[in-house]
Amino acid sequence: MLETVRGPRQLIVGEGVAQNIPRVVAESGSRVLIVTDQVLLEQPGVAEIVAAVREKVEVVEVFSDATPDVPLADVAVAVAVAAEMDADVILAIGGGTVIDLAKIVGVIRRHGGTPRDFYGESRVPGPTIPLVAVPTTSGTGSELTPVSVLTDPDRELKVGVSSVHIVPDFAIVDPELTYTCPATVTAHSGIDAFCHAVESYTARPRAHGPRDPVEQVFLGRNPITDHYALLAAERIARSLRRAVRDGGDTDARADMSYGSMLAGLAFSHAGNAAPHALQYPIGAATHTPHGLGVGLLLPYALDAARDAISDRLATLAGVCGLDVTDASDAEAADSFLTWLDGLLADIGIPPTLAEIGVARADLPRFAEMAGGVTRLIQNHPGPTDTASLTAILEAAWAGDRTRHVLTPSGDGGGRSPSR
Repeated sequence: MLETVRGPRQLIVGEGVAQNIPRVVAESGSRVLIVTDQVLLEQPGVAEIVAAVREKVEVVEVFSDATPDVPLADVAVAVAVAAEMDADVILAIGGGTVIDLAKIVGVIRRHGGTPRDFYGESRVPGPTIPLVAVPTTSGTGSELTPVSVLTDPDRELKVGVSSVHIVPDFAIVDPELTYTCPATVTAHSGIDAFCHAVESYTARPRAHGPRDPVEQVFLGRNPITDHYALLAAERIARSLRRAVRDGGDTDARADMSYGSMLAGLAFSHAGNAAPHALQYPIGAATHTPHGLGVGLLLPYALDAARDAISDRLATLAGVCGLDVTDASDAEAADSFLTWLDGLLADIGIPPTLAEIGVARADLPRFAEMAGGVTRLIQNHPGPTDTASLTAILEAAWAGDRTRHVLTPSGDGGGRSPSR
């Protein structure tokens, strides 16, 4: 047995726990940079947190110009603000963009250089300045994870900085901060969290040597990540529709916060897989939300790997509330994928890549690019050669899950559309 579990120094989750933020920040440093965005800064709950921190901490500066997908220009400006005020602690209040930005700012603040110096796995040389992460959405799990995803204008796909040293020191997860999250953001972030859970649970298991848990970030599934992933899937499956339909459903919001948190713990070790790798070039090309992209791709990637994971898809069917007591694994897997199609439709995720502006001619190129995202694609339980990844994209472009089946000529075959 050789495994590892990663997470913050302290995780605090539950309604009302945001009141602890000023004390936690003050105990971590005396010069705090608050990273957020303009929309959130106007929310009463966030404004109250900022005011409370100002009363508790000696020096406070607010960087509220975070923009989607963490462009390198945002990083440069935020790093300059942190340097000018000599920040010794960062408080991130927001979604994945905000927290990912705060992570890379902390890296550069402590170690210098530019984001490009840290692309890839385990290239951050040591701990960063303390980071307190407070999510305002239920989805990315960034408050718990060792990953910061950035947009580099010189590259055709998003890039990741992955290191155990960028896991936030404190994660304060208060569902009350998600109550004002718009329905579309709730849908996109929520299905992202469900993808984290499912991709973790179906990730390819890998054998490890003693140095691997230190030198690598994503290591494949294990019994601990399975536990977190199934609990996350159960909560999200029963509450995502409700949270999208009624943002004031406090029980659904609590489930989504808790589910997102558990899914983050799962993929911090197990890792994400093909849906995330394929979304990188597609998201960069179409400028569509991350959660929309991974949600759209999830059923096609799972269907393509079903021979290797039918038993796990069957387990997910039961966890998500489907009656598969007397079904075979293959039948239960079918039931799960059909249910997933319905969930995606109900929350407004488009069924095809064509609908989000992807050109069919670009699919082989996107597949080749995704195949180069080794830290993710190595977790996919099915074939990961360019032809197989292209077949997944062909299926997603046409809206026909069966098109991932390769004919002798290498072209996708298929029946009538599945979605």
